[in-house]
Amino acid sequence: MKFRSIAAAFAATTFMVSAPAAAQQAGDVQLRVFATGILPSGDIDEVERDDFGLPPGSQTRVTDSVVPTIAAEYFISDTFSIETICCISPHDVEGTNALAGVELIDDAIVLPATVTAKVHFPIGDAVRPYIGAGPALFFIFSENVGTGAAALGIDDVNLSNEFGVALQAGADFNLNDNGLVFGVDVKRYFIGTTATFSAGGTELIRTDHDLDPWVVSAGLGFRF
Repeated sequence: MKFRSIAAAFAATTFMVSAPAAAQQAGDVQLRVFATGILPSGDIDEVERDDFGLPPGSQTRVTDSVVPTIAAEYFISDTFSIETICCISPHDVEGTNALAGVELIDDAIVLPATVTAKVHFPIGDAVRPYIGAGPALFFIFSENVGTGAAALGIDDVNLSNEFGVALQAGADFNLNDNGLVFGVDVKRYFIGTTATFSAGGTELIRTDHDLDPWVVSAGLGFRF
């Protein structure tokens, strides 16, 4: 499985890290501040309604985003924790293939409410790889009609909020014996959304999309 392979790769870095530090314990809290890249897909999975007349081969993509994120984690035991994250990320939806060059949705804001259960694999005191999984709810708001869609007569657009699942792998590298860590984290979400395009109050297009973003983070944290 890919995530086990990632965890194994992080474990291998143990031989290159030698800074001593105290291991985490049950009851510890860890806060991490990351720079995070969100890399979604956005492909059309199904066209549920098309009263507009989309050209054959129409397809879409969602733009990438880089934002700050905060992760808060509580250790239930020395090797098991629960984590949640806080961030919002802006994205556009653009046409590809037959819709190439058409901006469909402008500045949709995504809040990826996520909780993961994580299993840690302490290797000495220097590095702590982990894997995790948990539910996610994507709240999507403030979406605007893109300039290309507006030129075609569309005056309203909506992206649905949806539930999904997140898988996670990463590692924390202890920088000192006072709880300071450097962390890297990779999540893969399996989640979609339904886009609805309307004109004059009449729904014309409804399409299901695979978002399925990779979310890649790196930053500093403190455990106390």
